[in-house]
Amino acid sequence: MLNLTTGAGELIGRAVLVYIVLFALLRFAGKKQIGDMAPFDFVVLLILSETVSAALLGEEKSVIGGLISAATLIGLVHLVNYVTWRSKKAERIFEAIPNVLVRRGHVNKDVMEREKVTHSELVEALRRQGHTSLSKVRFAVLENDGTITVGVRVER
Repeated sequence: MLNLTTGAGELIGRAVLVYIVLFALLRFAGKKQIGDMAPFDFVVLLILSETVSAALLGEEKSVIGGLISAATLIGLVHLVNYVTWRSKKAERIFEAIPNVLVRRGHVNKDVMEREKVTHSELVEALRRQGHTSLSKVRFAVLENDGTITVGVRVER
């Protein structure tokens, strides 16, 4: 139960590899599919639950092995948070940047297509925020968490 059947280095390497691959896959999936979590938070949640589950079910045959993997994942989260806090370039890589869907009433079809946002989803987001006309929209931005933020022109 407490004896490792796999070396600690291999467990750490596996955790890092799985984290990187899942992170890349989720970034490729796009903001809309992630929801309200940052991609790396979602990755850690998925892997951490699976890691602890494997240790509890005996697949690793060692509680310590599961704990080493879990500690590695938590360490990666802290490392990613620190790096993105210190570097704007790293922040763009790990957290992406918001994309402008509408600017001065004009829909950016290229961005809409790339981010897989339909016209009806955009209009629905406008309605939810109390706006009925695209022509009055100063900007609509697809945020990193998948929500759409709308700003309207102020009438004077």
